[in-house]
Amino acid sequence: MTRRISALVALALVAAFAATSASAGPVGNTRLSNDNGSNGGYVSAYTLGTGKPYSDPVLNECSISRGRQNEPAVAMDPRNPNVLLGSSNDYCGTYAGTSAANGFAQPGPIWEGYYRSENGGQSFVSSLVPGYPGDTSPYASQTDGVRTAGAGDPVVAWDGHGRAFFGSESSDDPAGSLKTFGDEWVAVYRNPDGQNGNTANDGQQFVETNRVAKGSSAPNLLGVFNDKTAIEADRTGGPCDGNVYFAWSRFSGNAGNVTIDFVRSTDHGHTWSQPMSVAPAAHDVQLPEISVTGDGNVYVTYTQFAPNGNRQEGVALTGSTDCGRSFSKPQLVQRLTAYSFQDVAAPTAVPGGSAISEEGGGEADAEANSSLNRDCGDFFSACESGYTFFRADSGVRATADQYDPKHDWIYVMYDASKPGTEVATGTTYGTLSPGVGSQIGVYYTRVDGKTGANTPPVLISAENRGQQIFPDISADGGVLHALWWDSRNDPNYSPKRPIGNDASGNSVPSLDVYATTSSDQGSTWTTPSRLTDVSSNLNWEQYSDRTVPFAGDYLWITSMGRTAYGAWTDGRNVLAGVDPREASADDHDAGTDVPQCRTFDPNAGWSGDSCPHTGELDSNIYGSPAP
Repeated sequence: MTRRISALVALALVAAFAATSASAGPVGNTRLSNDNGSNGGYVSAYTLGTGKPYSDPVLNECSISRGRQNEPAVAMDPRNPNVLLGSSNDYCGTYAGTSAANGFAQPGPIWEGYYRSENGGQSFVSSLVPGYPGDTSPYASQTDGVRTAGAGDPVVAWDGHGRAFFGSESSDDPAGSLKTFGDEWVAVYRNPDGQNGNTANDGQQFVETNRVAKGSSAPNLLGVFNDKTAIEADRTGGPCDGNVYFAWSRFSGNAGNVTIDFVRSTDHGHTWSQPMSVAPAAHDVQLPEISVTGDGNVYVTYTQFAPNGNRQEGVALTGSTDCGRSFSKPQLVQRLTAYSFQDVAAPTAVPGGSAISEEGGGEADAEANSSLNRDCGDFFSACESGYTFFRADSGVRATADQYDPKHDWIYVMYDASKPGTEVATGTTYGTLSPGVGSQIGVYYTRVDGKTGANTPPVLISAENRGQQIFPDISADGGVLHALWWDSRNDPNYSPKRPIGNDASGNSVPSLDVYATTSSDQGSTWTTPSRLTDVSSNLNWEQYSDRTVPFAGDYLWITSMGRTAYGAWTDGRNVLAGVDPREASADDHDAGTDVPQCRTFDPNAGWSGDSCPHTGELDSNIYGSPAP
């Protein structure tokens, strides 16, 4: 029988979190994705949960792949802050079962990672959530809800009883067709010794995966496609304690209408309610966030995009006071001037032709049918400006403090164009429209869930240099923690150009993660601290047959009281090189090419890359304690 946690107990928990963190000692940047042939490689979830040995070709490949990871999630155990669980879009198994003899064809999965630390983030064991193609472990039979060959958009949440929940969008057809299933599923982990077991084992044993929404299995995203995930669990000790909530954007092919759909589980992720729309069909609503306040109320915030190229978009909110059974009418609580890195598409053919079809880039957008590109690279992904850059757009992140029973406050961060910084770029590149750039800033506002009133937005870091993008915020235990990507240290910085690019299109390491904290509900913030000890170049052309960059769509921070941990996509381990398809005299994008082993046949054209393990794909998830 659950009961509400008193304010006194909550304060005692916060003090315990702070003491535990202090005893753990400081750590620097730590790699979560150990796919480099050391640090133990990738360990099966079955082995982690039972101690019994198991492996397969996918895990063997993941252990040595030096592959790609992006879109990290990380969550701190509310019962033991030394236990951290992380995830990402993990491409480590992409080349499983292939070799140079067959040109490293790509039959392996892009899947959801499971990364575990029991020492406060000083080290991680890397694994995959069960159910991936090629998983023949005993746990595979407990993933009946998974019917797809790929999974992404990972999200992670804890309840207050040692259970962890991993959510994912899942799309590709295992048969290799063009169908994109667009399913959503949630995997459940628990303490193998139950709720009263040693908390160091919380979230260690896989239980099951269940599908919570089904797409329509249409080709090329033309049917019902569910995407952009969010998850949270109630840890308040109140009447909704233990409930798990999951939300996503539901796209309807070419119809142009998008909704935010929502489900809940009252039995620890075993069964789920039927999806319901909590935001009515609109031109475009994306990036839901679920916040649970200290009284157990549930709020969903999301980004509402305006039609017809109108950049005045905003943060929308809807709420539930009955444990997620029903929701209020949504309201727009804060307008913003949205940005999007963009350029005019200028596709070109591969010189000499190509012997292979375009390699799927997972989340990367080639947008071949559009006159504009949100990411730019080589050949079919080329843009008129000649710059190379990853996609980035305005987005909303939000949370609430489940240990605060007095307020229904939702803490919101978003990245948006800073008014007054608009500038003509002199090229087709822009952040507001082709040819119009600006500086991007990270904003904070506090929203009262009961009334929709919010505090005036403030810049979390009033820098006059650099782009500040991809923020996240955490709040449990009375202290706010925030982080974001920041290019203030970019030697090529200009609001006229993409991150890292000089005027000639050459790219250099330019991104760092910065973090700050507030002990007064966001009224004041500490001076931002740099978390990364190495700046990253995220413009590496690693996707869609080594032609375009992709850095994911978000970073993550988690906390309990004053103890916080952040995770990000990192490019420090990527090996630079030469793309043999580009003649040196025409290579406009120095600092973005990665080494490749290709052969040329006068009749068939260029082969695929036959040496993907040498480090050219080695982007990773790194993490660090945060202020």
